[in-house]
Amino acid sequence: MKIMLLQAVADTVGTTADSSGGGSGTEFTSIFSLMLKGGWLMIPIILLAVIAVYILIERYLAIKRASKIDPHFMENIKDYVYTGNIEAAKTLCKNSDTPTARMLEKGIIHIGKPLKHIDAAIDNVGKLEIYKMEKNVSTLATIAGAAPMLGFLGTVTGMIRAFYNIAHAGNNIDPGLLAGGIYEALVTTATGLLVGILAFIGYNFIVSLTDNVVHKMEANTIDFIDLLQDKDQRNEPSNQE
Repeated sequence: MKIMLLQAVADTVGTTADSSGGGSGTEFTSIFSLMLKGGWLMIPIILLAVIAVYILIERYLAIKRASKIDPHFMENIKDYVYTGNIEAAKTLCKNSDTPTARMLEKGIIHIGKPLKHIDAAIDNVGKLEIYKMEKNVSTLATIAGAAPMLGFLGTVTGMIRAFYNIAHAGNNIDPGLLAGGIYEALVTTATGLLVGILAFIGYNFIVSLTDNVVHKMEANTIDFIDLLQDKDQRNEPSNQE
């Protein structure tokens, strides 16, 4: 029985090699046909791939929009605050529609209150903006771990299927009995790993973009707080007089 099983495996490998080298190997080289060989587990793996691509593109566009800011924005805010034109500063922030602008708008609304209160108000808005940018990003990390696991599950089910077919074939072992299970095992594993790798790279790419935007937000917030401190220091001598 063991000899016949080894012979069947050898025949399967030989058949696969012949089909890949000959002119009739079009079905083997067809990606779609290979996906069909993977069995029903290919459905959730492909679904995860579609979700990962959607999240990656949607988050990339959203974060790119959030990172765009007028290079003269902070200069205009400083001019308005120094001259006491608070309404113009608020209007500028509303028209900018960026995380930095919404954070500074909250700070401008609280001008006149202690700097601790202003800083806390800006920090609260910043946390909400970061949460918006990180929306669905954790799903990419989940896909990066789940897709390979589904692929490995396909390996197990494929080998179970192959040995089940052999066990019920008796002495009439045909290479085709092994081919279906081996296809399912290898195709699902390869696809799951591919989807997992792409999701992992996409996750780290989006996290890197988010960190860059957060750094800019923090830098602009520090400039704004320094601006208010400088304005208070300028007003102190005039108040003493």
